[in-house]
Amino acid sequence: MTVLSTADEGKVLMDTEAEEIGVVTEVDTDEQIAYVEPNPGIAEAMLQGLGFGDADEDDISVPADSVATVTDTELRVDTDL
Repeated sequence: MTVLSTADEGKVLMDTEAEEIGVVTEVDTDEQIAYVEPNPGIAEAMLQGLGFGDADEDDISVPADSVATVTDTELRVDTDL
């Protein structure tokens, strides 16, 4: 099972086809949910990458059990969201 941490904020979420879904804006470590901003603008993506972002109402909720792999730069899901 994948365990999400705040270190995953700012990483890119990729789908099963290796296509970018969005950028992780926030991780709820208690609930083990990553909040992902779909198609962020360049400025927003840079802020997220630096750890200065927050989840908002249009973010996608991704539970840890949907995440197949975590690397230094991305999270990859094993199912379609």
